[in-house]
Amino acid sequence: MTASNRPLKIFATGGAGFIGSALVRHLIEKTPHQVLNVDALTYAGNLASVKTVETSNRYSFAQANICDAAEMTRLVSEYKPDVVTHLAAESHVDRSIDGPADFIQTNLVGTFTLLSAVTEYWKSLEEESRKSFRFHHISTDEVFGALGADGFFTEETSYDPRSPYSASKAGSDHLVRAWHHTYGLPVLITNCSNNYGPYHFPEKLIPLVIIKCLHGEKLPVYGTGQNVRDWLYVDDHVRALTAVFERGTPGESYMIGGRSERTNLAVVETICATLDKIRPRADGKSYGEQITFVADRPGHDFRYAIDASKLQRELGWAPRESFETGIAHTISWYLDNEAWWRPILSGAYSGERLGLKSA
Repeated sequence: MTASNRPLKIFATGGAGFIGSALVRHLIEKTPHQVLNVDALTYAGNLASVKTVETSNRYSFAQANICDAAEMTRLVSEYKPDVVTHLAAESHVDRSIDGPADFIQTNLVGTFTLLSAVTEYWKSLEEESRKSFRFHHISTDEVFGALGADGFFTEETSYDPRSPYSASKAGSDHLVRAWHHTYGLPVLITNCSNNYGPYHFPEKLIPLVIIKCLHGEKLPVYGTGQNVRDWLYVDDHVRALTAVFERGTPGESYMIGGRSERTNLAVVETICATLDKIRPRADGKSYGEQITFVADRPGHDFRYAIDASKLQRELGWAPRESFETGIAHTISWYLDNEAWWRPILSGAYSGERLGLKSA
């Protein structure tokens, strides 16, 4: 925990999203901290994802958009946080191809707006509170571009974003660093690999494949399926985030990865093989027969992989889940929680392919 070893007041943007809700649940269930969940409740925000903690007297919620300067100023001033964890973002590469404007607005303008409100609040604090305050910006490994067959992203890797999404996140990372160097705001940045786990919005690969398997639909795999991602179980990620804002060094960045590199095809095949065992198809065939290859995503980065040794060395974090254990937990959760994902398919998203439109 922090040097003062006291419970913290945490202002969490995007706390109804996938990673944000996992962080909120973790903080309320596993720590003494207090949380204000600030979320605009756009298509991927879902308060059902924090239902297990909503009655806690250490949890509160405010529906607000990070682009609303007056509302951010009011909320920060009234709540008086010790830590701001900034997870609110547009996050889907394919959606950024279809509509980049939303990504520029939320990820760049929204981050600037939040930084402005938080900096004014931070300047108003007494010296000791200014020193202990943290602005923690949660980002992605996609800002670094693509790797070849070898090597890993580290905290020293140069930025090379390739999609509207990753460019907007790279820009927000740079804004956060600029606020640290220019205004002295005590910031932390984390860049994570691909997350998966419970409560994941079903436009993303793993939940989409699970649900399409259950519905007997084709399982779309981009190109030849050989693109590689480093997979990180979301509960491992939020433990890392907590360690960073509790004990990380202001001005530093930390890479968070699951040490679980897999090709996209291998991910889909693992899901199929797991379901073959725990929820066999009625006709006795393998779910793998539903795999179908589709045209590749425009500008599809070949490989991402993270070296998280700095985080392990300095803060003692390591992932607890292998890909095999994490994917088993995830599949079991989706089988047991149809009541969570079924309404999404009937409303905000119906499993169609995204990222095919031109800008």
